Amino acid sequence: MKNLTTTLFLSAFTFLLFLFFAGFCYSQTAAQETVFNVKNYGATGDRNTLDTDAINKTIDAAAKAGGGTVYFPAGTYLSYSIHLQSHISLYLEQGATILAAKPEGDIGYDAPEPAINDTFQDFGHSHWHNSLIWGENLEDISILGLGVIHGKGLSRGGPYRTPIGNKAIALKNCRNVTLKDFTILYGGHFGILATGVDNFTIDNLKIDTNRDGIDIDACKNVRISNCTINSPWDDAICLKSSYALGYTRATENVTITNCSVSGFDRGTFYNGTYLRNEPDLVPDKEGPTGRIKFGTESNGGFKNITISNCVFEYCRGLALETVDGGLLEDVTITNITMRDIINSPIFIRLGARMRGPTDTPVGKLRRINISNINVYNADSRFATLISGIPNHNIEDVRLSNISIWYRPLDALTSPIQQEVPEYEKAYPEPQKFGVLPTYGFFIRHVKNIELNNVNLHLLGDEKRPAMMLTNVNNVKLRNLTADKGSHESLLILKNVGDISIKDSKLLKDIDIKGIQTKNY
Repeated sequence: MKNLTTTLFLSAFTFLLFLFFAGFCYSQTAAQETVFNVKNYGATGDRNTLDTDAINKTIDAAAKAGGGTVYFPAGTYLSYSIHLQSHISLYLEQGATILAAKPEGDIGYDAPEPAINDTFQDFGHSHWHNSLIWGENLEDISILGLGVIHGKGLSRGGPYRTPIGNKAIALKNCRNVTLKDFTILYGGHFGILATGVDNFTIDNLKIDTNRDGIDIDACKNVRISNCTINSPWDDAICLKSSYALGYTRATENVTITNCSVSGFDRGTFYNGTYLRNEPDLVPDKEGPTGRIKFGTESNGGFKNITISNCVFEYCRGLALETVDGGLLEDVTITNITMRDIINSPIFIRLGARMRGPTDTPVGKLRRINISNINVYNADSRFATLISGIPNHNIEDVRLSNISIWYRPLDALTSPIQQEVPEYEKAYPEPQKFGVLPTYGFFIRHVKNIELNNVNLHLLGDEKRPAMMLTNVNNVKLRNLTADKGSHESLLILKNVGDISIKDSKLLKDIDIKGIQTKNY
């Protein structure tokens, strides 16, 4: 009986041991089938050897296996165009860099594909294949890890044909996409261009680039969080709704939170020196850009957008623009701090540039709620500028809990405009309007606007009034505080209907149905 018990025990033990090793071997096989190391497919990571074919071969192998992780161990992988596929994750290990190679003769990046429509947006927005990493009509893709994507061999311009590449990452008509944790250095025209991408998460990226950081174009359900973007030569985070897909499509359901944007010299955020020596090198000669912006391309419009807990430093201010016929509506922005702003801290513009199909009507800009904004050392030449155009008002704007400290105007180099042109069809940028006749707020062609607990401060001498309202209807000013310079008036009203002022320092309470011209 004892021998039988021993035999049964040994048999059971052997069977369990077999199951353990079988399970271990299976897990190892499964791991080998889902993680594809680029070095096992011929990549060198030695910085000098072109690894393009090896990287794409690795992606092909993962795709044929039904998906998986394409793994980049530490090393520098020199490459031209990398082709993403569905159900694939690129994982850049700490110490891994994908380095954009410089084209040599006819050898380089994929050719820009024929554009569905390239009439109503520039070359960069109309093509995706001429990029370091690109994907089209894909699902369930990601780029992850603490490595670096370095666009050293990319151009920041266009139009170019093959073999020039001008984007670090370009995605078109994709869904279920995640970009997380890596760094983009010198990303070309776009660090990230996403057009028609839905269910899109961008988290914890560091971008120090030579033109746009992140462009979100005609996308839905987008989450951008915990990103730091330095882009002195163009916008840091830019929402667009171009006609590049061949039809209008809104950018909608977007959240941007816990992000920092800036305009330090290129590369000096990445190396930690944060220099400010190159403002004259910015292509439009109007100072570093580096901001969060809606527009300029705005055919499809924008709706259901929230921006919160963001920092702007040494860059242009927040810009909300629709000038090509799209709707810009239902936007909430809160908890923003800015320092050393080189144009309007807040720029809200409805225009009629109408870069789009013939007979497209002028768009609408409405239902905007901006609160809890703190700005120090803003450029007073352009004030906070909120302007529609004749017969097309911005509607339903609420500004609350806003404090702005404006640096003084250099009157010798900045002549003040007494009459500000409408510039209906002009490119929407605060500097285009010239030096405004007010230092704090310039509001024109607006219906239903409320300013509550707004504080305007001066950091030096000022000869202009704090605010000017022209062709505005239904205005509420509550608890407004503004420093008064040497100008005799604090507030100038021109053709204003239904204005109510209460609890405001230096301004008496009033409730008036209509005013043609009045100075307070």
